[in-house]
Amino acid sequence: MGHNPDLDSSGIAGEPKGVTGSHIEQTSSNLEANVNLEAKLKNPLEGLSRVELLSRVETFCAEKNLTEHLPLFRKGALIAQSPDNYASISGPEALDDEEKAVLLREVEHKWRLPARLFLTIATCSIGAAVQGWDQTGTNGANIFFPNYYGIGGDTAREKLLVGLINAGPYIGSAFIGCWLSDPINNWIGRRGVIFVSAHFCIWPVIGSAFCHTWPQQLACRLLMGIGMGVKASTVPIYAAENSPASIRGALVMSWQMWTAFGIFLGTAFNLAVFHASSNVNWRLMLGAPFIPAVPLLLLIYLCPESPRWYMKKGRYPEAWKSMVKLRNHPIQVARDMFYIHSQLEVEHQLLAGSNYAKRFVELFTVPRVRRATLAAFTVMIAQQMCGINIIAFYSTTIFKDSGSTEFQALLSSFGFGLVNWLFAFPAFWTIDTFGRRSLLLFTFPQMMWTLLAAGLFTLLDMGPARTGLVALFVFLFAAFYSPGEGPVPFTYSAEVFPLSHREVGMGFAVATCLFWASVLGITFPFLLDSLGTVGAFGLYAGFNLVAFIAIFLVVPETKQKTLEELDYVFAVKTSKFMSYQCTKALPWFIKRWVFWQRNAKLEPLYEFDRIKEAEKERRAEQERRAKETGTITSTATGAELDEKKGLSHVNAPNA
Repeated sequence: MGHNPDLDSSGIAGEPKGVTGSHIEQTSSNLEANVNLEAKLKNPLEGLSRVELLSRVETFCAEKNLTEHLPLFRKGALIAQSPDNYASISGPEALDDEEKAVLLREVEHKWRLPARLFLTIATCSIGAAVQGWDQTGTNGANIFFPNYYGIGGDTAREKLLVGLINAGPYIGSAFIGCWLSDPINNWIGRRGVIFVSAHFCIWPVIGSAFCHTWPQQLACRLLMGIGMGVKASTVPIYAAENSPASIRGALVMSWQMWTAFGIFLGTAFNLAVFHASSNVNWRLMLGAPFIPAVPLLLLIYLCPESPRWYMKKGRYPEAWKSMVKLRNHPIQVARDMFYIHSQLEVEHQLLAGSNYAKRFVELFTVPRVRRATLAAFTVMIAQQMCGINIIAFYSTTIFKDSGSTEFQALLSSFGFGLVNWLFAFPAFWTIDTFGRRSLLLFTFPQMMWTLLAAGLFTLLDMGPARTGLVALFVFLFAAFYSPGEGPVPFTYSAEVFPLSHREVGMGFAVATCLFWASVLGITFPFLLDSLGTVGAFGLYAGFNLVAFIAIFLVVPETKQKTLEELDYVFAVKTSKFMSYQCTKALPWFIKRWVFWQRNAKLEPLYEFDRIKEAEKERRAEQERRAKETGTITSTATGAELDEKKGLSHVNAPNA
């Protein structure tokens, strides 16, 4: 559809949007008039009277066959409406001490999660390890199989064929696998998709170890790519939909950490089998990545299906059973399910009369979805522009060309895999602390200079110093990549699309990433031959700068926003966002961090941030007064008093 009736001409959502209060308010107050088109993040249940809210709950439970849980849903709806004030709920819906303790513990001990949720994330992480190991199979085999297949020469045709074999999985993913994600998810659910994709990551991989010609090898790798694409488009969504909002980024980023672990395992295995027969070692390198796909196949049906997927299908009792396994207490289940339902009412309106082709077109025509598509596209293509995959695909070849022996090249690749994995761990804490955008803006400049330095040191004379310095700066490059551009793209893309476009949007984002990975895999042998290592690394250092500018201009922050609240973040026009970054954020950064002006203040883009800043200043002033008088000032509200006791600021319900 070319125009969304829920969006006015300025790109800001207007009324009605299907649920009272679920719109971006624009007022004529002097404060808000100064920030034209700013978005105000609102709870979709805010503004409903208690009577109306509880009436909706009763209708909801009756329609969805959940009447046995009606008392819990009455409480859960009130909590979802005002998450910070759960302790003040009165009447029959007042929470007991156990329920209050659970909600408080949710804030104070956010990593105390059910075992089944951890199993779900661990199973998804095994799938990610397959992705990483598949990359490094050819990394080590690149110095062996071209000669066996008769394509090891310097002609353009031979280099193209080597590039095609390396890029095969990414071609299969980008052109087939990613686009199968939406219809298959709709048909058999998240778990079914992961189960099917695991088969594609077992049998073609085993087959690749027995291929005798390059066309056979290419066919196996294309089939493997279909499974990789479907899996990469689904697993981050599955993890995001099952995770609480407060730790969603950290849990979903385990995809990247375990992809990095898979790369590490692959480099370690390549090193371990190096001394095997030259006709066997590279076959083992190519065939071994099937190993982690076996437990993925066996474990996925021990994990609960996504409650959101069940609710999307109208299977609410099953969604309840699934959510109970993913939360610590039924009160959290009732809160999250009713909140999700309130948002799904809007999504169902958008889905009415929709089909796959129409949703794909809407990625580029509906303003809110188009902005999410642009942001996801930017972070995904930036992952290829940064140069990580020229290392993941060809590090052994690069180190060998830099003067290393074959074994030393494999050993340096092992070091790269180890650093890449170890430095993924900090992202568990940084991604939801510093945010996705901030991590990218910090790490891209660091990747640029380290990659450039690695290339420049190849100009030294052959010897241990040259080999060591090139390896050192490649390792530093990996150390900056892993906590930044490593985890962010898949985490970011999994959370920015509305549910109605989540599968097709994630499919497009992953297809973007993998298509350009295939382009990189095909072209890098030519770049390396024509520009040399220093020229190729210098080119990708320049790409890092381009990616940095693009992220600065079009990628909003999504840290700790519920999945559906992001509708309001992406209601701000791209031109408005770019103008804010250039005229407000950049001057503030220069004043604060270049000229060290401590009094420099950044005017918030979103009204939500403005309100939080005002609340923060108000509390600081009250605490200052309380310290002076020895008492809490009488102007403090009940909610503020509760917060001083550690009772407020429960996470917004995960949507």
